[in-house]
Amino acid sequence: MWDPARAMEAVQIPAERADTQQKTHKLGSGEEDVCLSKPRAHGTANTMGGRAVRTASGVLRGSPQQQTTNRPEVVGEKKEHKAASLWDAYAGLLCHQSMILATNSSYVDPYIQFEIQLHLIEAAFKMVFSIPHLDEVRGLGTSAEDMVDLVSLYQNILNIYEDTLLILVAKDLYKLQILKEMAVWMHEDSSYLQERVMVIISRVLNFASRKVREYTSVDAPCLGVLAAELSLLCSHDDPSITCQASLGMYHLLCIAKCQNADIEKNKPTTWAERGSCCLLESSPDVDFLPKVLQRNKTKIAQNVGQTLLPSLLTDFVWSLLMKLSEPNYKTASEAASILNLTLENYAQKITMVSKIVDAIYKQLCENSFHNMKQALLRVITLLTCTSPKKVIFQLMDYPVPADNTLILMWQAAGSESSVAPHVLKTILLILKGKPGEMEENQIDRRRFSLDATNMMPVAASQALCTLLPVGSYKKAVAQFFPQLLVALMLQLFYSTELRLMPEARPLYAQDALRVLLNCSGLQNVDIALKKKNCWNQFSQALYHHHGVYLVAKTLSDYNFPQFPETLHYLYKISVEGPRRSEDSIITTIFLTELLNNFFRDPFPEEFLVLFRNWVNDSNPAVCKLSLQKLASMAPVINEIESACSLLIAILGAFVSKDKTVVIRALVTLRRLLGKLDKMTYSTLCTQIASSYCPLMDHSNGGIRSMAIRHFGELLRDMSQYMWMLSPVVLGALVPLILFLEDEEIRVVKACKYTLEICASQLKWSTSYFQKDKKFNFEMVVLNICNNLIISHESYITDLISDTLGFLGSSRTYLKRGALILIGYLATLGGHLLLRDEIEVMFEVIERVLRDEDPVIRELAEKTRSIFKEIAHGMTSSTIRQSFRRVIKFIYVKKLKPLYYYNWPKDEEDSPTDMKNGKEGCAEETEEGMISKEFNKI
Repeated sequence: MWDPARAMEAVQIPAERADTQQKTHKLGSGEEDVCLSKPRAHGTANTMGGRAVRTASGVLRGSPQQQTTNRPEVVGEKKEHKAASLWDAYAGLLCHQSMILATNSSYVDPYIQFEIQLHLIEAAFKMVFSIPHLDEVRGLGTSAEDMVDLVSLYQNILNIYEDTLLILVAKDLYKLQILKEMAVWMHEDSSYLQERVMVIISRVLNFASRKVREYTSVDAPCLGVLAAELSLLCSHDDPSITCQASLGMYHLLCIAKCQNADIEKNKPTTWAERGSCCLLESSPDVDFLPKVLQRNKTKIAQNVGQTLLPSLLTDFVWSLLMKLSEPNYKTASEAASILNLTLENYAQKITMVSKIVDAIYKQLCENSFHNMKQALLRVITLLTCTSPKKVIFQLMDYPVPADNTLILMWQAAGSESSVAPHVLKTILLILKGKPGEMEENQIDRRRFSLDATNMMPVAASQALCTLLPVGSYKKAVAQFFPQLLVALMLQLFYSTELRLMPEARPLYAQDALRVLLNCSGLQNVDIALKKKNCWNQFSQALYHHHGVYLVAKTLSDYNFPQFPETLHYLYKISVEGPRRSEDSIITTIFLTELLNNFFRDPFPEEFLVLFRNWVNDSNPAVCKLSLQKLASMAPVINEIESACSLLIAILGAFVSKDKTVVIRALVTLRRLLGKLDKMTYSTLCTQIASSYCPLMDHSNGGIRSMAIRHFGELLRDMSQYMWMLSPVVLGALVPLILFLEDEEIRVVKACKYTLEICASQLKWSTSYFQKDKKFNFEMVVLNICNNLIISHESYITDLISDTLGFLGSSRTYLKRGALILIGYLATLGGHLLLRDEIEVMFEVIERVLRDEDPVIRELAEKTRSIFKEIAHGMTSSTIRQSFRRVIKFIYVKKLKPLYYYNWPKDEEDSPTDMKNGKEGCAEETEEGMISKEFNKI
């Protein structure tokens, strides 16, 4: 048999109970024990779910639901059973308390420790708060002494449970989480002694609020979720529960206030000061302070929003959000009301905005007829007002096309006109991305998209179709018209590429662009574009650039009022540079067409700078478009102040890897030079002529022929400045000669054309270049070399060096020509070569001797023999070599054919007679001349 006296002696109440345990709470009611609930109806069930309970004596009692009679012995037996259940609860509670406290003092992982204690606390909770009500307990005693003992036992059961919580909280404020769980358990089963649960919760919070004053720092991460539970209980139907909930909320806010660093320096010491710190209304009587929280949702939201830290307020909002899905409509409605009031003023403190938005989306998807649909959408609206970027980014991160739920959320996010500019800014930021673009690094870099590919821009385009027509967005749309126009043009280009993929997607960017035009008062432009079949052209990648041109042209034709802002924005992004190379072509087309329709050539200098920079853009299409526009300015080139810089920029395009860009640059330059005044032309002619030379050896035959011909035209234009151009002409002589053997007729013709101009400018004979029918490469070389020895002998070594470079070419005709030319040049200028130079030439010739082509090997053999003769002459005495050089300067020896390469049978053995520019021209041999000079000595 259980001994009550021994059990009572085992009860230990902490010293802290002296302050926390109060017999009465006079909160304006004037009643004793106002916190205790009214007595239950006689015969109310005392067991959990109708289960049978075992008394302390071990007798198994039946459930009260079983049929009974009103006989005195039956009633006495029921009383005995209920009294025994108190002793059972008391014994079980002591057992649980010992295990909880043992766990609390052990070195167990904090998380595991809390889980164990929470499980034991829950078991004790169901045991303690399933006992009869106090009034019913008083009726169980058969005498006054029995009644006193039973009431004392009842109070000690509750006190032990409360003391256990106080001990846990005194050691770790994190254990306040248990109070939140108690509120949840209480809500799950209304048969528990709910007002007694709230009394214990408020007392523990009271104890904790005084305890935190002793701490230098406060860590209570559960205050947010606990505040959410208490805020709902502050509007409970039972006044006693409302009273205790408001009192608990008051103490909770005091704890939360101590978590703010600003309050640590001036902690309140009195209850009145504490009430002021908690931002509650001040009152001379502290007992009345919590009353402002009773059934006053506005005050609850105000004080919670001001007091809780952002992380705690986020927990508070999240907990209320989860309550909106409660089956109990009253609870969900209360939660929605408090949630709305909190976010209206303190949404800027919420940290997990994306998570909240995602939770709302999931709730609405699961139940499209959600009772709290409007409340959930209102949360989206309020969060958008303070955190538009977070909300919009999350809304754009769902699969496309958007479903009806997502469209509703878009409408909610765009319902406030004050936030419209921020929403459009965020959407424009998303539209800078390229749909379908893979993330570069999904580990190291923060990602917006949940998918491996970025489809957010497509979702943003679809969202604009919903948001742009909204009346509250009219002002914001007008403000961001240029940005939206350009962004959608780019997205339309990207979407066209996406449609080439297996999965066809609708062109939301095109729909959004049309909506933008109609919302901006440009309905006529949309109609005109439809008549021009513009929108169909956008769907085809090949005609997309023409579609961009049509949009710009049609806008210009209708003198759209947004022109100044659009032009300014296009200029701005052109100066800053595009994010991608493909973006620049859209910008260039659009800007060029607008300028063509609103300005005459030449464009203002600010825009000419852009075209000058675009000449060397990484996108070949941009380069060609810019060069094309510059070419059209040829009639007004002399009116441009920066004409020289434009021409130099065009020269930079000569090195482009895209051959079409090089061809366009050659054509543009030639057209501009044809109109350029001679004074400016003369300052650049040398630099331009030098830029043509590398292109003479270009791999593309068209570029070779154009560069060679344009070089000749420049010499003809600048004939009076030949004294400046002579070095450049002689430097280009080798490729001009060698490419006479080119396989393409247009290159050969260009070489003949330019060589004739060179010869006439250098005062050489040009008669041979008219002999098209008897044209022979070696005879041309022979003729040119005979002219060189007379007028430009000093350049021979440089020409030899240039010719050696062509011996490494992969083209056969260049190797053959280079071997012939170098043989003649060496014969003419052998006396100018040094021994080291001869050795280098021998090495080069030796490599050519191993060529696969037999003609090349034969020519190389002949050339090597020429170098051997030159090297042999270097073995004579120094005096003899000096005389040889002197004689070379005094006497000019005519060259005769050396190779007879493709030599015509009816041609004479000697080349055309040249004019004797020096005296003493003779037919004597070199050795004979040297012997005569020695004899004179």
